[in-house]
Order: sequence, then structure tokens, then C-alpha cells
Amino acid sequence: MTVFVFLGSLLGAMGLGMPIATALLVCGVALMIQLDSFDPQILAQNLVAGADSFPLMAVPFFMLAGELMNAGGLSRRIIALAVALVGHVRGGLGYVAVLAALVMASISGSAVADTAALAAILLPMMRQAGYNMPRAAGLISAGGIIAPVIPPSIGFVVFGVAAGVSITRLFLAGIVPGILMGLALVITWWIVARDEPVARAKRASLREIARAGIDGIWALALPALIIGGMKAGVFTPTEAAVVAAVYAAFVGAFVYREFKLEHLRPALLNAIKTSAAVMFLVAAAMVSAWLITIADIPAQVADLLGPLLDNKTLLMFAMMALVVVVGTALDFIPTVLILTPVLMPIVKQAGIDPVYFGVMFIINNAIGLLTPPVGTVLNVVCAVGRIPMDKVIRGVMPFLIAQIGLLLLLILVPEIVTVPARWLSGR
Repeated sequence: MTVFVFLGSLLGAMGLGMPIATALLVCGVALMIQLDSFDPQILAQNLVAGADSFPLMAVPFFMLAGELMNAGGLSRRIIALAVALVGHVRGGLGYVAVLAALVMASISGSAVADTAALAAILLPMMRQAGYNMPRAAGLISAGGIIAPVIPPSIGFVVFGVAAGVSITRLFLAGIVPGILMGLALVITWWIVARDEPVARAKRASLREIARAGIDGIWALALPALIIGGMKAGVFTPTEAAVVAAVYAAFVGAFVYREFKLEHLRPALLNAIKTSAAVMFLVAAAMVSAWLITIADIPAQVADLLGPLLDNKTLLMFAMMALVVVVGTALDFIPTVLILTPVLMPIVKQAGIDPVYFGVMFIINNAIGLLTPPVGTVLNVVCAVGRIPMDKVIRGVMPFLIAQIGLLLLLILVPEIVTVPARWLSGR
């Protein structure tokens, strides 16, 4: 009965058009009434406690780092270097999109920010060169979802706080799967676009490549600084976010000299608006998470999945299938916040590595950014590229299938995630 109250109140509130954060609070009130323990003071205390988290401070600073990176010219130089390296091969701008997506993902951690930057710069170039625009938009969309997987990942920060899992270990465990996501896109692009009649860019000379590399070295140094600093224990993920923001501002203002004082206000406002929405969602979700635990909903879900608890692979398939379904209707952060307190007790009961599950969970939620009707990343590409949604959906399908195929491979062979993660974390 409690499970039906939880789902019914949540879906009912969302069906009435309430924001997801408000729907989570309504769900919490409904659970309290069901348990005959309604107390507004406890509700308020848990709401405040949900946002009172030092690791969550990484979210606004990584958001700000992404805004400063775009305003300061770091994103443009990363793409320019990728064009110099691979822009001349057949379908070269597609490979540029993937390479740039991998590098930018290791700086901002925001799928929306990375996708918007890639689409704004690359889609006009691809249109002028004669590329199939729905397919190009689909590739850029699929490249954008690498950002939540490669560190620094805002999704890992939110999941780590909600699940009580080391954010640093999640960051390090996401490196190899994120690179594999890029490799899957490269292979898929080679298959679907190898016969596309497009104009090739002129092969860059060694001098031009060197010039682009020197010009972009400051942007490329940021991922190494963040990951190296965390692995060496110099700073925590939260401190890494501050370092990233300060570094992006310094390089944009004093090295590239593109970041001006008038750019600071819009960058701060965009970061504040996005961060405020995320933080309120986290706070509201913590109220529901506390009541989910009190109501023992994970145990009830575990009873439903009982026959699968002895088979980790089948259990992972079942949980990932649930995430895929939920991800078609909910955005990235709400899905993470709603399902984490329900699934984590089952993960621990089955003896699944929480870091491995966290990586798989975030990859799956990132894929949800490509699935309609919500498909946040698809909406960004449609708006920036002025391409109808139905065409972008058709264009993204081969890349969506490739990412789902990679997800299935990682379920069947978890060592692909766990072995590099243990090596990188020194465990």
C-alpha cells in the first residue's frame, strides 16, 4: 500500500502540472499522512538538511566553470584543435564533435552546457559543408551526454550525496566508461556517415596543428588539473569545482582575453538559476528519501525483485530497465534523486559494488537525456540548430542504440568499469 501511495502521490502531483520539486514535497506529505506521523516541523528540518551538504557546493561551481569556459573562449579553442587534428578526414566534423565533446565533458560536467556550445559552433559548419543535418544534430546530442559520465560530473556529485558513496571514487570510475561512450559514437559515425558526400576541410599543416595546440593548451590543462588534483588528494571534488571556476575565469580573462567584466553577470546569473533549481530538487528529494526509508519501501521493492537478488547480472538488467522507463518521462536529476534511495538498499543487499552501480546508473540516466518526450539535450540541439524535433529523433537513433549497446556490455562485463576504477583509485 505504501508503494502505491508513494507512486500515486508523486505521479498525481506531476500530472497536475506541479514542478517536480513540489511534487516530491507533496509525495513526502502523503507518506507522512499514510504513516500517521505528519509534522510540518520535521518536513522543514529535512528540507533544510537536504541542501546542507558540503559536497553539493560542487554543483554551482561546476555550473559556473562551464559558463566561464564558454564565455572565455576555452570551448572554441578545444573545437579548433579538434578541427586541426581530424577535420580533413571523410566525415571529419563528426569526429571533431566527438573529440570536442570528450574534452569539454572533462571540464564542465554539464550535458546541457556542453551540447549548447557544440551545437552553436559545429552545426553551422556542418550545414555549410553539406552534412545530413538531422544525423549531425543526433551525433552532437549523443556527444553531449558524455558530460555526466566523465569527471567532473554533476550527476556523480548528486548521486554520491544521495547514496552516501565517495564522489572521488565515482569520478575516477567514470573515466573509462566515458571514453568508451566516445569510442562507440566514433564507430557508429564511421558506419552511418562514411559514404556521405560532404566537402572536406583542408588538411592542416604541422605548423597549424602546433599553433592550435599551443592556443588550446590552457584549456586542455584544466581536465588534467582537476583529475590529477583529486587523485593526488590535493583537493576534494568540491574544492576541484572552485579551482575549475577560478582557472576558467583567469584563463579567459588574462590569457585569451575574451572574458570581459560584462560577461561576468550573465555567467553568474545562468549558473545561479541552474544551481538553485538543482539544489531545491535535492532538498525536496531528501525529504522523500527520508520517508522512503521510514516507510521501508526499499524492502518492499526488494521483495518484488527477490528472485533476482542471487543473480547480480539479471538484477542489474532489471534495475537498468526500470531507469530507462523512468528516464523517458523524467529529467536527469529528478530520476537520480527519486530512484537512488529506492535502489541503493537493494544494491547493497545483493552485494553489488556501489561505485559500479553509480557509474551504470548515471550512464543510464544520461541516455535518458536523448529519449523523448523529455529529452532535454534533444531540445537544446533543436533550439540551437533550428531543426524540427522529429528529424533530430530520427538522426539520433543510431547513436542512441550504440550507447544502449555499450550499457548492456558493461552490465555483462562489469570488470570493464571496476578494474580501471580500482587501479585509478589505488585500491
